[in-house]
Amino acid sequence: MFVPCGDSAPDLTGFTLLMPAVSVGNVGQLAIDLIISTLNMSKIGYFYTDCLVPMVGNNPYATAEENSTELSINAEVYSLPSRKLVALQLRSIFIKYKSKSFCEKLLSWVKNISCARVIVLSSSHSYHRNDLQLRSTPFRYLLTPSMQKSVQNKIKSLNWEEMEKSPHIPEIDDSELCIRIPGGGITKALYDESCSKEIQMAVLLKFVSEGDNIPDALGLVEYLNEWLQIIKPRLQSDDPTASSLPWKIPSSWRLLFGSGLPPALF
Repeated sequence: MFVPCGDSAPDLTGFTLLMPAVSVGNVGQLAIDLIISTLNMSKIGYFYTDCLVPMVGNNPYATAEENSTELSINAEVYSLPSRKLVALQLRSIFIKYKSKSFCEKLLSWVKNISCARVIVLSSSHSYHRNDLQLRSTPFRYLLTPSMQKSVQNKIKSLNWEEMEKSPHIPEIDDSELCIRIPGGGITKALYDESCSKEIQMAVLLKFVSEGDNIPDALGLVEYLNEWLQIIKPRLQSDDPTASSLPWKIPSSWRLLFGSGLPPALF
């Protein structure tokens, strides 16, 4: 599944894998974009898989004309050895009935390379929130049982709120309670599979609506940064709308909503 860029596969033993779920607003993918761009992570390989819709494009993190023509595809892997971080970026949707197969293959790869833990950045439909969730922070987390043993105390110190269980069948109060993540894509499948395979996984998500989801992505990486301290906070800005952390916006975001209107229309 994993194809390295070099002659041999890099040693990722003990690394933390950061990855998105293809979920509502593409918030997880935008957040991974910010991390890769800010940390200037190097591409180390890609996933050769039939589970994702094929796509190809220019280098989304181009910094100069010289590297702007490098190609990118639907599932690429980046790393920062100095911080023991590896990031998987997904850029297309799953082919019907293939998402479960992808989850199984991905987690088998995680075990084979001896990753220390997996952190999934995701999102869920804001209109599915219950009254309690409407009155509290829009961020939630989930930990697999094996992950709880190692980070429970740290997470408690952050005063984060765990994803609540809700009725398996909405609107029926006596329905069995379970974890539901509407609009979360493969998030729930990855979490359940990791629980059964005893993989250390954390899910960080935000309740969002479709639209301009850049602020949601910035909020999600700052939420992650509270825990991992990927980058150091900068001094308070005079601009109240500015992010309090120096995240580097990828060059590809200039066309996030398409190009401008051609003057010929007017």
